[in-house]
Amino acid sequence: MSIRLKLGLTLATLAFAGAALAQTPAAKPSRIRGDIVSLDGDVLKVHRRSGDTVSIELKPAVTVSAVKSMQLSDIKPGSFVGTAATTGTDGKLTATEVVVFPEAARGTGEGHYSWDLGPNSTMTNANVDTVVQGTSGRNLKLSYKGGSNEVTVPPNVPIVTFTPAARTDLTPGKKVFVVATEASQGAYVAQRLVVEKDGVAPPM
Repeated sequence: MSIRLKLGLTLATLAFAGAALAQTPAAKPSRIRGDIVSLDGDVLKVHRRSGDTVSIELKPAVTVSAVKSMQLSDIKPGSFVGTAATTGTDGKLTATEVVVFPEAARGTGEGHYSWDLGPNSTMTNANVDTVVQGTSGRNLKLSYKGGSNEVTVPPNVPIVTFTPAARTDLTPGKKVFVVATEASQGAYVAQRLVVEKDGVAPPM
């Protein structure tokens, strides 16, 4: 395989992985967060945070990705990020995690919408216009099609970017974030999957 082809496949993988943070209202996907129980053939069993265990079918085309840690200082004006945040009583957004998208995935899920990471949780996928040091962390001024937002990123918030992974990384005990559609009898079919690797768990 040529270097150019390898690079193309890597960029395609990252772009596809970036879609894990995209909102797809028409499909109404389920977001499954939990720990891997087992992988038997094409069936992944995950013990969810809610306490139950679900079965997820992994079709051959499903890409497995992971995340690696970044520093807050790595976020620059012009970066395209996805950040889950909580809304305070004053209406201000405080980040609970930030994903820095690779350039190949710029524009993925662009916008501001509700998220299910916790109470009053939102997701904003947007371009970083400015980065300003504030009293509680760095303030990111974000713009996206149809609007803009400002979010404060506290020092302890996980900041990650996508990196390739493989099915061999899907081992018991690893944490996963899966976007899936519900199938019959409570089973699911994975659309996208992000797995813990090198000790870094998907924070989204």
